[in-house]
Amino acid sequence: MYHILIKYFLLATLFFFIQQNASAQLSQCNAILKNDTLIIENNKIKRIFHWNNGALQSVGIYNKMSGKLITGKGTKGKPDVYIPGVQTKPTNSTFRVYNVLANNASYEHVAAEIIVTTGTISTKRIFRIYADCPAIVCDYYIKGNASDWVSYAGELENLKNIEDENTKKAAEGKFLFTERLPITGTHWEVRSVEFFDASDYNNNLVQEYSSLLYTRENKLRGNLLLTRNKITKAGLFILKEAPVSNIQLHYQGFDFTTERDEIKVAGIGIGPKDINETEWVRGYSVVVGVDGGEGEIGLLNSLRSYQEKQRIYKKERDAMILSNTWGDRNRDSRINETFIVTELESAAKLGVTHFQIDDGWQTGVSSNSAFGGSLTDIWNNPDYWEVNKNKFPNGLETILAKAKSLGITITLWFNPSTDSSFKNWEKDADALIAQYKKFGISMWKIDGVQIPDKKADINFRKFLDKVTEATNYNAVFNLDVTAGRRFGYNYMHNYGNLFLENRYTDWTNYYPHFTLRNLWQLSKYIPAQRLQIEFLNKWRNEDKYPADDMLAPSHYSFDYLFAITMAAQPLAWFEVSGLPNEAFETAKLLEVYKTIRNDFHSGKIFPIGNEPSGFNWTGFQSIKEKEGYFIVFRENNPEQKASLTTWLAPGTKVQLRPVTKNTNPYSAIVDKDGKLSFMLPSPKSFALIKYVIQ
Repeated sequence: MYHILIKYFLLATLFFFIQQNASAQLSQCNAILKNDTLIIENNKIKRIFHWNNGALQSVGIYNKMSGKLITGKGTKGKPDVYIPGVQTKPTNSTFRVYNVLANNASYEHVAAEIIVTTGTISTKRIFRIYADCPAIVCDYYIKGNASDWVSYAGELENLKNIEDENTKKAAEGKFLFTERLPITGTHWEVRSVEFFDASDYNNNLVQEYSSLLYTRENKLRGNLLLTRNKITKAGLFILKEAPVSNIQLHYQGFDFTTERDEIKVAGIGIGPKDINETEWVRGYSVVVGVDGGEGEIGLLNSLRSYQEKQRIYKKERDAMILSNTWGDRNRDSRINETFIVTELESAAKLGVTHFQIDDGWQTGVSSNSAFGGSLTDIWNNPDYWEVNKNKFPNGLETILAKAKSLGITITLWFNPSTDSSFKNWEKDADALIAQYKKFGISMWKIDGVQIPDKKADINFRKFLDKVTEATNYNAVFNLDVTAGRRFGYNYMHNYGNLFLENRYTDWTNYYPHFTLRNLWQLSKYIPAQRLQIEFLNKWRNEDKYPADDMLAPSHYSFDYLFAITMAAQPLAWFEVSGLPNEAFETAKLLEVYKTIRNDFHSGKIFPIGNEPSGFNWTGFQSIKEKEGYFIVFRENNPEQKASLTTWLAPGTKVQLRPVTKNTNPYSAIVDKDGKLSFMLPSPKSFALIKYVIQ
C-alpha cells in the first residue's frame, strides 16, 4: 500500500510540474482588448487591430525578435473580412480568450475568439497563439444566410485605363477576402508559391512566382506568400491553409493580391449555399508570420517553426520505414495470410519497421482489385470492411503476432465511402475504431478520397476527428494525394503524413532523380518528415527502359535509392520477398540510418545544392542549434568535388563527420556565398554526414 501511495504521489508531482511548465509557456501568449484596440501576441510576434465592433481591421504587425514594426496607413474603415454583398455595419460582437490543452497530437495554445454579425451573416475568427512561435494562425467560420455572392475570376487587365477607379472598385467588390494586411514602404519583394498534388498526373509539384509591389493590384496564385522589404529587411510570410489552388472550393482564380501598402488573402472555401443559421461552417485558415532572421532562411525557419507546432512528432508513432507491396503491381492478387507472413519475414530482414497491407485484406472487393469490384455504395454490404476469411482464415491475429515477434507494426489500407459527400462518415469511422479496439491498429492509408463540395469537406474532417479522439489522439492517417480533389500539403495536415506519389517500373515512370527532385522542391516549404517517399525494386522491368538510358533505376545502387528517402519517411514500394539476395545488403544502411533518424528528423530539413536533374550535385540539410546533418548526392556528374550552397552563415567553421563510410572526416569554413565543398569518388553516389559548428 505504501508503494502504491508513493507511486501516486510521484505521478501527481510530475503532473503538477508539467502543468506549471505549460502555464509558464502559455503566459507569454496574450489577447487583450482595450478600448478600440485588440492586441494578439506572444514573445515573438504581435498583431494589432482596430476592434471596430468586432469587424477587425488590421493595423500592424510587430516582429519582437528584430524590433521591426511592419505597418502601413492602417485599414480603418476596411475590415479584414470582406464578403461581397454584405456591407451592413457590424453588430452583436463578442470576444473571449481561453486556453486549449495539449493532447497526444496537438500542442497547447491560447485561443482568441471574435464573433460578429453583419447583416444576415455571422463570422467567427479564432486566433491560435502558440508559445515561442513567430506566427499566429486564424481559423474562419461562417453561419447565417446570404444571397449568392459571386466567385469572380475576371482580370484587372480588362479595365479601361489606369484612371478608371470606378471599374476597378466594381471588380474588387466581387471578391471575398479574409485578411487585409497593411505594410509600410514601396520596395517589397514578393514570392508566391503554388503547389500541385494529384501526382499520378503531375511531376512538377512546386511553382514559384516572383514580383515587386506596385501601385496597382497584382493577383497571385499559391498557398504561400513570402515578402521582404529590400530597404528595412523586414519580412513576412502568409500561409493559406487550404487545398492546392486549382482544387480549392469556390476558387476565385487567385489566392493573394498585392499592391503598395496592402496585401490581401482571397477565398475561404465556402459558398452561400454551404451555410445555415444554426451551424458554424469552417473555412480555410490563414497564418501570418514574421521572419526569424535576415535572408531567406529567416522566413523559412519561421514558417517551419509554425508547421512544427501543428502536430506533435512522436518518434515511436510517427517515424517509420514502411513497406507496401502495391508497387510491384500485383495489386491484391497475392494478398493472403501465407504471403503476408513471408513478406513480414523479408521485411524484417531488410530493416522495415511498418508493414502496410493495402487493398485486398477486406471482404469487399474494390474497383482497384485485380478481380474487379466497386467502391460505390460500400455500406450496402455491412461486411465490406471485415477481414476476408478466405484469405485470412485465422483473421489478422496470426499476422499481428508474427509482426510483433519481428518488431514490425501492421497498418491497413482504407477507402472511405465517398457516396453523397461522405454521408456515411460515422460508419467509416466506426469501422476503424473497431479495428483499433480489436487489433490495436492505429495507422491507416486513406485512399480514394474526393472532396468536391463543402459538405464532403466537413464530413471527411468529422471522420478523421472521430477516429483520432477514439484512439486518444494516437491515430496516424497516411493521406494519399496522388489523384482526385483532396487536401494538398497545407490542409488537414495535422492528422499524420502524406503518401506522395505512385511510381512504377512497369510503366517506366519511376526515375530516381524524379523522386529526388519532387522531395527536394517540396522540402523547402513543406516538412520532409510529413512526406512518404518511395524507393522501388530496381531489378524489376529492366528491359522496359531503353538500353542506353543512363538514368534508369537499374543503373543506381539500391543504397542510393533508399538514401533518396532518408530526409522523409521511407516507403519500400515493392514486394520485399521478391527482392534478389543482393538487395538485402542495403539492410546495413537501414540500420545506420535508424541510429540517427530521430536526431536527423528533429532538425529543420531544407534542400541544398542544385535542383536534382540526374546530372547535378544536390542534397538536404537538417538544421539544429549547433549541429546538424547533410545528405549529399552526386548525380551522374563528372566532377568528384563540388561546392554546394548550404544554409550555414558565411565564415562558419564546421567539423564534418561521415555517418556512412563513403567519405572521410574533415574541417571546413563556409565561404562568402554560404557554400561548402564536398567530395564523392564516383557518379550516382551519396554521403550522410553529421556536422558540428566549431
